[in-house]
Amino acid sequence: MGEGQGFQLGTVGALSLSVISSVSIVICNKALISTLGFTFATTLTSWHLLVTFCSLHVALCMKLFEHKPFDSRAVMGFGVLNGISIGLLNLSLGFNSVGFYQMTKLAIIPCTVLLETLFFSKQFSKKVRFALAILLLGVGIATVTDLQLNLMGSILSVLAIITTCVAQIMTNTIQKKFKVSSTQLLYQSCPYQALILFIVGPFLDALLTNQNVFAFKYTRQVMVFIVLSCLISVSVNFSTFLVIGKTSPVTYQVLGHLKTCLVLAFGYVLLHDPFSWRNILGILIAVVGMVLYSYFCTRDTQPKPIEASTQFSQNKESENDPLISAESGMNVSNEGSPQKPPVWNSDKDLHA
Repeated sequence: MGEGQGFQLGTVGALSLSVISSVSIVICNKALISTLGFTFATTLTSWHLLVTFCSLHVALCMKLFEHKPFDSRAVMGFGVLNGISIGLLNLSLGFNSVGFYQMTKLAIIPCTVLLETLFFSKQFSKKVRFALAILLLGVGIATVTDLQLNLMGSILSVLAIITTCVAQIMTNTIQKKFKVSSTQLLYQSCPYQALILFIVGPFLDALLTNQNVFAFKYTRQVMVFIVLSCLISVSVNFSTFLVIGKTSPVTYQVLGHLKTCLVLAFGYVLLHDPFSWRNILGILIAVVGMVLYSYFCTRDTQPKPIEASTQFSQNKESENDPLISAESGMNVSNEGSPQKPPVWNSDKDLHA
């Protein structure tokens, strides 16, 4: 098996792992949040990251991967930024309608394309941009139901989009610049992400749910689903870094919309969630966009030798990486009908 075939199989494996683990954790969290009433999404995310770090530390002790320290300020800045982006996405979900929050998620792709074009001179062909437009149109038709605007929600959404885009671009560029694996980067950045969310999580959840996470009644059933959610999150977090490292932030966002479509279809088939012809039409259009995106991206990269292009890309990004350079100069461094009261809706939590 050639190096190119091995790389392609590794990419397919990473994409498959990401889809399976993400859909699984949405199912688990739906039971935890909607059925059992545990609506503390940000605090739950901090536990996810803590369990991920502990799991990776055990793997390190078993010598399943090698620890590779690198620029501590870049790691710290990256970890803090990731934690902030998760918090902002949860706030955006809490202060906006479901429809506006879905628009926020859709805006991440064009924003990522813009940032990569401006800062990294990355070129996206007209056919790729056309495929992305079809994808976004389909997901928009399937998921966006209402657009209720408010000033605070809009500001939070803009901040969430920017921080999420930058964090995902940095996930890719850090791995290439410092030649670290997805496991090594996740292991070193996890503590900072977990610490940020562990501190702000209870306050953020209290603001959005009007409930105290420490006063919640933790039954045996709730604990089982929390543990299960944390275990699945290890695979989710690992596959996220793996996919972005092997492909690109834009491809990861495309994959995220595929997961959204799969969750909608799963909810209809197995959980008998409400489903309309609009949902079906949107999913079909989105699938067409995903197929076209995959086809055009594959065709664009075929003429180039994989080994040579990868090496050239790594050398080019190592020479000049504006996001990493800026980070190094710093001293600090996952479906339902919306209900207004309380501000945080149990089913809306699933989108985070």
